[in-house]
Amino acid sequence: MDREPAVAGRFYPGEREALAREVAALLGSAGDSSLPALAILAPHAGYVYSGPVAGATYARVAAPERAVVLCPNHTGLGALAALWPDGGWRTPLGRVRVDAELTERLRACPLVEDDRAAHLREHALEVQLPFLQARRPEVSIAALCLGPLDAEECESVGRAVAEAVRARPALIVASSDMSHHLPADLARAKDERALSRLLALDARGLLETVRREDISMCGVVPATVMLVAARELGAHEAELVRYANSGDASGDFESVVGYAGAIVR
Repeated sequence: MDREPAVAGRFYPGEREALAREVAALLGSAGDSSLPALAILAPHAGYVYSGPVAGATYARVAAPERAVVLCPNHTGLGALAALWPDGGWRTPLGRVRVDAELTERLRACPLVEDDRAAHLREHALEVQLPFLQARRPEVSIAALCLGPLDAEECESVGRAVAEAVRARPALIVASSDMSHHLPADLARAKDERALSRLLALDARGLLETVRREDISMCGVVPATVMLVAARELGAHEAELVRYANSGDASGDFESVVGYAGAIVR
């Protein structure tokens, strides 16, 4: 069973040619300075808002043959760690195949369950796919939607992700926006505290900081899991590619959503 697009025509263009043009423009000169990476953090709002940050981030990493895409569960539906089990994901750019080997390896984690319900209306994973397709049309993925895991659960899933990609590499993508509905200056101050932990490769510190300081980073669990996996795979540095907020597009800086793109190598 394939997962059909849920937000095409709303978060990004619904027509193939229009989407291809927009993603190409957001990626810019992708490949000119791209290097291998273990993982990235990329935002998931409508492309008019977060697309420039996502595009700049994807442009800086080598185009992956495979990816594990981790997203938060905004809908509350389905399992706590929900794995799309088989088939593929469709976007206007075509079909992204579910990588059977990666998916099977992720099932080794006791917390992970095959579950389609969590994915059917969730936008945060879907909006990553056109960027992956533009960089490498034949890319295959494992798709994991994560609810409110605690630190130990994040570590368990993160170790499973690392084991899943250890034998044959895959880019780990953590889908997250940053602070929501705050004045731009306050959002940036809060987001800098969260990003300082991410850039220090401090998985537990990121989760604890976000929850202790009430930072509305919706994908903190995917980001924490990504950092655990990256550290297991030998990560030694992280780089902030770009930070922005929705006011850059809307002109409203009184209530913004923050967006960050980062690379872990």
